[in-house]
This record gives sequence, structure tokens and C-alpha cells, in this order.
Amino acid sequence: MLFKEIDPCELENLNAFRAVGKEWFLITAEHGGVRNAMTASWGFLGNLWNKNAAVCFVRPQRFTHTLTENADRVSLCFFGDGYRPELGRIFGRLSGRDLDKAAEAGFHYTYLDGVPAFEEAKLVLVCRKMYTDLIKEENFLDKEVDAACYPAKDYHTVYVCEVEKAYISSPAAK
Repeated sequence: MLFKEIDPCELENLNAFRAVGKEWFLITAEHGGVRNAMTASWGFLGNLWNKNAAVCFVRPQRFTHTLTENADRVSLCFFGDGYRPELGRIFGRLSGRDLDKAAEAGFHYTYLDGVPAFEEAKLVLVCRKMYTDLIKEENFLDKEVDAACYPAKDYHTVYVCEVEKAYISSPAAK
């Protein structure tokens, strides 16, 4: 086992603003024996509906969208800023429809509680989808955000997930 389970409330030294917006993370999903991951730089971690929660966003044209739509559970894998080149160049730009992005990046899949994740991650959140919706043009109060982030009107699907388990990389477990 490469990871040690911890209580999500016991996560130390996790700056969600930096981890999500600067270092980025991978949303990983599997359906019908097909797995894929994509880079995300928008998301939230916190508490919602009396549960530890994560919110992530996937555009409908992404291959990961199809898998995430059909999966009950996903993983959110955080790596730290040393992996940003792979997250940007491979997982953020290439399509899993065309190649195995994990192999291209030199990453290795593992499964935590039956959900695909990556051995290279320093933190993995195993999440169960609780709610989904599509961002809607008519709901933007700040029209400049809509214009800047959605010029093609390709609005994200929002997934609100319960964080079922948290795992940290554990050298002692390797």
C-alpha cells in the first residue's frame, strides 16, 4: 500500500487556494473499465450539508466528463507544484480519447476503495457524487466572468461530492 488513510479534518499544511488554483489537481474517474484523468484548477474543499465536501468542475467536451457523469465516485489527486508540467502539458491539454495520458506522463494508476487514483499523488480524496448541475449563462451576476471564462458558452458541469476518505502518501507504507 502506498497510502495511509487519515481523517480529512486532520489534513495539515493543505492550503486549498494554493493546492487548487496554483498547483492544480487531477479529477480521475472510471466507467465501464475505461479510466481517465484531467487537470482541474477550479474547485472547492470544505463542508456542505453536514459533510466533508469537494466541488469540482468539468466541461462537457472533456472525455473525463463522460466518465464522471457515469461514475458514482471519483478521486481528486493532489501532487504539489513539482508535477505542474505534467498536469498542464499532458492531463490538461491532451485527450484520453486519443492516448493513455497516465502512461504518457509516466504516472501509475492505483485503486483506493475501488476508485482509480495515482501513486505519485501526495493526497487523494475519494469522493462520492451527491449533486450535479450545469453552470447557466442566465445565472451570472457578473457578466464579465461569463465573457472571460466562457466565450464559447461551454459551461462546466458542477459536481458536489462527499469526501468519503482521505489518503496521504506514506513513505513508510511503500
